[in-house]
Amino acid sequence: MITVFSGGTGTPKLLQGIKEIVDPRELTIIVNTLENNYFSGVYVSADVDTVLYTMADMINDETWYGVKGDTFVTNERLGELGCPELLRIGDIDRATKIQKTQLMERYGLSKAIEIQSKNMGIKSKIIPMSDEQSDIKIITDIGELEFHDFLIKHQSEPEVLDINFSNVSPSDGIIDAIKNSEAVIIGPSNPITSILPILSLKGVKEALNETYVVAVSPIIGSDSVSGPASKFMKALNIDVSSVGVASLYEDFLDNIVIDNEDSDKEQQLKQIINKVTITNTIMNNLGVKKNLAQTIIDSIP
Repeated sequence: MITVFSGGTGTPKLLQGIKEIVDPRELTIIVNTLENNYFSGVYVSADVDTVLYTMADMINDETWYGVKGDTFVTNERLGELGCPELLRIGDIDRATKIQKTQLMERYGLSKAIEIQSKNMGIKSKIIPMSDEQSDIKIITDIGELEFHDFLIKHQSEPEVLDINFSNVSPSDGIIDAIKNSEAVIIGPSNPITSILPILSLKGVKEALNETYVVAVSPIIGSDSVSGPASKFMKALNIDVSSVGVASLYEDFLDNIVIDNEDSDKEQQLKQIINKVTITNTIMNNLGVKKNLAQTIIDSIP
């Protein structure tokens, strides 16, 4: 079994490649829930839904949010009624969120996701990092912001001074999934707000020390491939580079995959970890995604 740690953009791209070369039944995906919250009366677990739609071949891979070909009748009508949404939720996507909200009231988040996965024909196991409601605050030069206010309303423009997030308990099955895995792949999601919350769960780092761990750097050169990861790393005084990413994971990391452009950092990285894999990590088509996935799988001893 392979376990993947995922956020909502970079890792789902990689998952598109992984599911082409790995039996989906042998794949467990642990997904960040730090940014989950209620919007327009429905529970939004953006990263989880992106993974669900990716594994069900429904993802809008232009925005990496929502369903491809979705309509926005409800969203547009809400705007006309003077009730604009912070998140632009599509109609099909909204149905998923309504169902999840209702299921959660009866079963909790993990079971709700399990039911939705089955309904979508997904064979892999998708586990939210926690069933508890978490919270994240972005401390900026214009004040304390909710994550989605920072990301969407302010377009990630404010200077980030600090990031605070609440501690939550891991979902059932996470520690066992890690320990029983042939390898854990830490995907190229935001190291600070997508991966670090998973690593902060009780028992996760200890479990990672018992298996092979390979991470894909979301940083090329001195910037993130997408999203505000570089701003967040800088705010926490972490070097914005693949070396900085490796330093975050060095206690349990066995191999880091970096882009060809970062080949000059190989020797510096080898002072942190034993193995460095250099390849193309810019996932702009399915061929590259499959090649990257195959390179990762081939690196597992």
